[in-house]
Amino acid sequence: MIRAHGLGKRFGEKRVLRGVDFELQRGEFLVVTGPNGSGKTTLLRICAGLAVPSEGRIELGVGRGDVGFLGHEALVYRELTGLENLELYGRLYRVPERRERVGMLLERFGLWEARHERVASYSRGMTQRLALCRVLLHDPTLLVLDEPYTALDDAGAELLDAQLAELHGERAFLVATHDPERIEPLATGRLRLAA
Repeated sequence: MIRAHGLGKRFGEKRVLRGVDFELQRGEFLVVTGPNGSGKTTLLRICAGLAVPSEGRIELGVGRGDVGFLGHEALVYRELTGLENLELYGRLYRVPERRERVGMLLERFGLWEARHERVASYSRGMTQRLALCRVLLHDPTLLVLDEPYTALDDAGAELLDAQLAELHGERAFLVATHDPERIEPLATGRLRLAA
């Protein structure tokens, strides 16, 4: 699914990644750790096809439509309702049985009652839950998640735990986190980036 060899990234004179090697297959769960500034976000953006490495090579065995990416930004429209956001993304990804899938995800992540509210009125945690719905909506085979527990309360974190456990073994996961112990039971590999 993903093969990286000698991966490096520079922004001008600043080197963010150097010599990163790893392989990730379907059913595997790779946890990426490292201090702030070690390049975790940059690596995940490269793996999601949103950035190009400066050095080395990466082979992605999936198309862009098979990737679910969660970054630091929720990538939802604040002026739309939660329901309208997922309907829009569902149309963009041509999700079959879109309405049923949208409804199921809104229920699963505890947003059904707030589905007609504009995202601008959502708390940060609710917005993160909606972003997770967006990521899962098109049933991607590769999930690239950058700090997915950010802003989630205990209930939201438990919902995410349950979702990750349910999909474990069926998808490939690349997850960057400062709290690796939380997802340690799911991990099939670890990649630690140096500062």
